[in-house]
Amino acid sequence: MENAQLIGLSRQIALARQMDVLANNVANINTAGFKAETVLYEEYVMPVASFELDDSGVEDLSFTQDWATIHDFQEGAITQTGNPLDVALQGEGFLAVATPAGERWTRTGTLKLDNTGLLVTNEGYPVLSEGGEIRFSAADTNIFIDSTGAISTDAGDKGRLRIVEFEEPQILAREGNNLFSGGEPFAALNTSVMQGAIERSNVSGVQSIAELVRVQRAYESMASLLQKQDELRREAISTLGRLSN
Repeated sequence: MENAQLIGLSRQIALARQMDVLANNVANINTAGFKAETVLYEEYVMPVASFELDDSGVEDLSFTQDWATIHDFQEGAITQTGNPLDVALQGEGFLAVATPAGERWTRTGTLKLDNTGLLVTNEGYPVLSEGGEIRFSAADTNIFIDSTGAISTDAGDKGRLRIVEFEEPQILAREGNNLFSGGEPFAALNTSVMQGAIERSNVSGVQSIAELVRVQRAYESMASLLQKQDELRREAISTLGRLSN
């Protein structure tokens, strides 16, 4: 009976993790450049426990294990904004930004200028070019960003956006503010830039909410099952106690 409870508990923990991931996806439906996550599970066969059957020997006990969380890097829809500082990346690349913790990577292309003319993200992180930070002056009018990320104004060239790609993007670690860290970046080969547009989140609202409801119901069902198993255990202990007297 204890084994049944532990197996059920392992499934309940996995469902709780899946609910957290789905809830985070739903919360970021309107976050530009957001990439959904998916939880992967695997069967874990307990090496030191088994269930003894009446006639057919011993059967292994299988638990549910939260194996990994993977990123869905499928591109989101492109929306025109008309803002010359907004950029949408088409392809596998990421913008490089400078943070207090070091360089980070993002697909969020909603950019702006701070009060010093520095090109930054909405959170204030400087967006990097191949030569460092990108700064504009009052003379820099009619900002133009071409498909390679090269930036120019009426006052001249301002550099090229540093866009990076990764051979194995799944090893990237998600951080706050829609940033990723880690990996070994190299200059983008399969990414183009669209000025005056942003990439929307790739989360499917209807599908994610439906899946969240399904997982929540499965969690509640498992909780009910565990409660019934606990009641059976208490009844068994009570019965054995009476018989021993």
